[in-house]
Formats: sequence, structure tokens, C-alpha cells
Amino acid sequence: MESELEIANGDATYDLSSILSSPNRDYLVRNNGDQVKFDSFKGKVTGLYFSASWCGPCQRFTPKLVEAYNELAQSNNFEIVFISGDEDDESFDAYFSKMPWLAIPFSDSDTREKLNELFGVSGIPHLVILNEDGKILTSEGVQVIVENGSDGYPFTSEQIEKLRKQEEEAKMNQSLKSLLVTESRDYVITSDGKKVPVAELEGKTVGLYFVLASYYGCLDFNSKLIEVYNSLREGGESFEIVMVPLDEDEESFGEEFEKLPWLSLPINDKCCLKLVRYFELGALPTVVIIGPNGKTLQSNVVEAIEEHGMKAYPFTPEKFIELEEIEKAKREAQTLESLLVNQDSDYVIGEAGVKVPVSDLNGKDILLYFSAHWCRPCRAFLPTLTKAYEEINKNNKRLEVIFISSDRDQKAFEDYFSEMPWLALPFGDKRKESLSSWFKVDGIPTLVALGPTGKTVSTDARGLIMAHGAEAYPFTRERIEEIEKAFEKILAGWAPNLKCGAHGHELFLTKRKNFVCDGCSEDGSVWSYYCEKCDFDLHPKCAFDEESKDKTAAQEWVCDGDKCYKE
Repeated sequence: MESELEIANGDATYDLSSILSSPNRDYLVRNNGDQVKFDSFKGKVTGLYFSASWCGPCQRFTPKLVEAYNELAQSNNFEIVFISGDEDDESFDAYFSKMPWLAIPFSDSDTREKLNELFGVSGIPHLVILNEDGKILTSEGVQVIVENGSDGYPFTSEQIEKLRKQEEEAKMNQSLKSLLVTESRDYVITSDGKKVPVAELEGKTVGLYFVLASYYGCLDFNSKLIEVYNSLREGGESFEIVMVPLDEDEESFGEEFEKLPWLSLPINDKCCLKLVRYFELGALPTVVIIGPNGKTLQSNVVEAIEEHGMKAYPFTPEKFIELEEIEKAKREAQTLESLLVNQDSDYVIGEAGVKVPVSDLNGKDILLYFSAHWCRPCRAFLPTLTKAYEEINKNNKRLEVIFISSDRDQKAFEDYFSEMPWLALPFGDKRKESLSSWFKVDGIPTLVALGPTGKTVSTDARGLIMAHGAEAYPFTRERIEEIEKAFEKILAGWAPNLKCGAHGHELFLTKRKNFVCDGCSEDGSVWSYYCEKCDFDLHPKCAFDEESKDKTAAQEWVCDGDKCYKE
């Protein structure tokens, strides 16, 4: 028998019959129990698939690998061997039953462990692909299959480079056909399963809607997109939407698709992941606009649709310049009334629900506080905001805060609002949606500062209060520059680095947006004496305070030379 590992021309070459066998076994198995001798796949490209049923990423990747394997089955030049990481026979059998390839018997744990060590497997799924001679083609087989599927065969660097160049050429010569048509499919589908030829969409403006059917962000956006889609279609515009589903569960996708009026690629179509890579998808939902000539007009118009609706059509660069000018004019004309007064409401509420006319707030500095009781960071920030509010208004009331709730019910709103000394929009008020859209609120807590004229001063007033407390008032750029200049003088007297307490590593004065001080356990921001290796922070005041040094020492940090650990 040849040695397990031969060295040929300086490259590792593996004898598969040696590394996959054991002294008591000269065969592999299929999921029906058949034993297969090693000679049956000699001279084939072989994938060693390290996987386990308990691993979520493995469960998601295995169907993609099955699809590629089945597409290559006719050539009879590709084989896969499953090396299980399952914990018992039952789990192995259930998982292996879904696989059309070979496996090392679960009972041969020694060989499985040896292979894990031999190929340096540190995480799963892991796919090593070897050529006909047993030489490694790639240890990144999972990525190769996800990105290329069976088109990657024979998985050589030359083939992968060829596919990359083809993709580049496809971008240069992009058309609706090159985006949506594959060798086995030249159509998209309706919610009732009818096939619509892609050729029928050519010459139209098409939105490619990347979506996860059950994702709340997509569910929320669907209603707005349906409104725009229906309005454009009823107006006779040559516009279509093709959904690019990223779901894996066909049943749940089908339930959502039934509610939608547009077209879709079939679920689990390999074109979906190709388009994700092609357009470098970075967020959901995303709507890519393809113009009538098949070229990309816009990489994502979700925000434009949310803010402008059908006015954003036909999504051309000229239309977007026009919208920007309109928005700029609206921001320059912004007043408190334009933000907070509509046909239904011209007031906010105070304690016990007392109505306060918006006009009473004219001339004041205003903070719009987007928050909710269920949000832990919101609850953590509330005492800091309350303290700053009270300090700013200590002598006369110059600042008002308006709470804009994302709570889930009236009681939660009332309980949370009872902890606040300021005003609020009523729970469920429609103005919340328009304000969130106008200020592009994509997370809470968010704190927006408005000046006495109602114009926006800062959309990051939370960060300013976290950094400077009441001193940040009135949150203008000029005020923050004043604070930073004063701070620079203080910094000049601080050591650029120091050692403190029992922490073994040197601490460096570092600009940090937000942190928790390991000396006093309180929040900090802007400047910290920081150890990057250990993610260890000290407020400057704690670094210079002997009592805080003692507290730091009492926490018993242990250093092993490379990293410190808190016992």
C-alpha cells in the first residue's frame, strides 16, 4: 500500500485509499448500506465533506452541495465522501439519508478524527476538493460551491478564474437575460405558478426585489412597495418587479408570495445567490433597478420608495437629482410646525395626557427622543438623558424633550412615559412614522436636536450627551468644537500611556466612542486608557484616582503573556 501522504513537486498529494481506510475496513458506505470499494472512484475529482446534523450552517449548505453533485452525476467524474461530526448513530443515519454520495462509517471514529487533524478542520461545514491524483485543489470548497455550484467543476484555479472573468464580462454586457436566464430556465413565475418568459420583460424598467419573506423589514416594506407597484401599473407605466427570494423554506415563502402582485424567481434557484454576489447585496430589503436597456440604474431604491413613493419613478439619476433638490428645499424650510402639525393633530401631551399645543414650543430647543421600554439600551440611556435635561433647565426652561414611542401597547407606553419629566406624542400617533422616515431613524434610542427655529441641529444628540452630558447643549457644531478645543488643553497634561493597578499591559490614551469602564463599571465615551489585547478600558479620572486603581487591582486580572483574563 502506498504511503498516506506523498510529496510530489513540493505539493501535498494524498492517496485516498490510504487516508480513507482503516486496518479493518477497505470500503466506504452509501446511505442504503451498500459497501463501495475505493477503486470505484479512483481517478475522480473528490470532495471530502466535513459536516454534522447539529450544525445549522451545514444543514443550509448540504442541499446546495447535493444540487451540484446531482448536476455532475452524469459525467461520473466527481465523488464526495462525508466525514461526520455527529454525536450518535441515529443522527448520522438521519443526516446521511439526505446525501447521494459516500461516507466513512460512523463507527470508524478513529479515521474521522485522523482526517479532521490531517486537513486542519477547525469549523464546519468544511469541504476539501482534491484532483484525480489526490492533490488539493481547494480547501475552500464550501465557498466555491456557494458561488459557482456545478459550474465550478473541475474546481481548478483556472476554472474559477475563467468563471470570474465571465462574470466581469457579463457585467460589461449586462442585460435582463444575462441576469435572470440560466441554461435550464428562461422564465420567472407568478404567485399561482404560471411561467412568464424573461423575454416579455425586456424593454421595461424592472426592480429586482431581494427579500426574505418572513423578515420583518421586508414585511414592513411590502405594503409600501405594493402601493407604488399598483399605482404605476394602473397608470400604464412599463414597470415590473421580479422578486429574488433568499428563503429556504418553500412553504413559508409560498404563503407570503400569494399576497404579492409581482413576479419572482423560483425559490432556491441558483440564480438567486448569483445575483446576491453580482450586486454585492449588503442589506435587506433591497430593490435594484434595471433600466429598459438592461443596465443597472440604481443599486437600491428602498429608501427612495419609502420617502417619495411613486414620485421616485422612473428611478433615473436625473429623477434622483430632482428629488434631492426638493428634499433640500424642504429641509431649509423646516419648522417645528412642519414636523409636528398635520391635519389630525397640532399638539403633544404632557403629564396625565394634558394636550400642549405645538405652537407653545416655538422658540425652544427641542430633542425628539425615539425610544421604547422594551429596548434595553433605551432604558440604560434614560437616566443619563434625564440628568442632562434637569441640569440644562436648572435656571430656566430652555430645552424640551418629546418622547416618540416604539412601545408595543398603550400600557407599556404609559408606564415608560411616567418615568419621564417631559412631553410625548400620543401612543400610536401617525406622526411617528413620518418623523422616523424624515430623520432616517433605523434604530433606537435615537435623539434628534432641533434649534429654536425648528431646523435640525444634530441627529446624534444621544452620542453628544453620552460624551459631554449637559455641557453639549445646545448641540450645535460650534458648541462641540468649543468643548473639543477645551479638552485638547486638558489632554496635553495627560500621559499618552500608563500602567494601572494589577493590569499587566500598558494602557494607551485612545479615542473611544462608547465603553464601560473596567475601574468603576460606569459608561464612558470619547477618551479611555485602553488595552486593545484585553479590551480593557479605564476612564481617565479612574486611571488617575488611587482608589479606582485599588478597585481595578481587586478584580484580579491575570495575564498569561498574550492576553489578560478577569478571574
